[in-house]
Amino acid sequence: MKPHIGITETNRQHIAEQLAKLLADEYVLYTKTRNAHWNVEGPDFYDKHNFFQIQFEQLDVIIDSIAERIRTLGHFVGGSLTQFLSLTHLAEQNAPANDSLSYIKALLADHESIIVFLRENTGVFAEKYNDLGTSDFTTGLMQDHEKMAWLLRSHLK
Repeated sequence: MKPHIGITETNRQHIAEQLAKLLADEYVLYTKTRNAHWNVEGPDFYDKHNFFQIQFEQLDVIIDSIAERIRTLGHFVGGSLTQFLSLTHLAEQNAPANDSLSYIKALLADHESIIVFLRENTGVFAEKYNDLGTSDFTTGLMQDHEKMAWLLRSHLK
């Protein structure tokens, strides 16, 4: 049964498509953050190993919430790596080295890319597609990524 929530089917389709791109970006970032957690080396290993774990756990919650938002809008969620790689705006490559600064710089760039994507789309969800719920939802995600980016950026001082 289709939801009757005051948003047309066409608008819900457009929103779900944008959220699918966001989900793909989040999944790629999650994977890259987990890779940093597994492979970071150096004198700050233990601290950064734990730091990256906190971040990938936060991303796991974000991923689930985006998928649930897509389902709330009455659409199914693609969940294959092939689908994610075809939709993501992020590059899949790893950091150039296994030191914490290389990982932090690469992850920071990805967070900032997601922040820009969210900033560009949050108003569109409300104004063009009449979906204040998704607009509010993505505002919260933007704030989450801004904080995660700040924490990464703080390691570069």
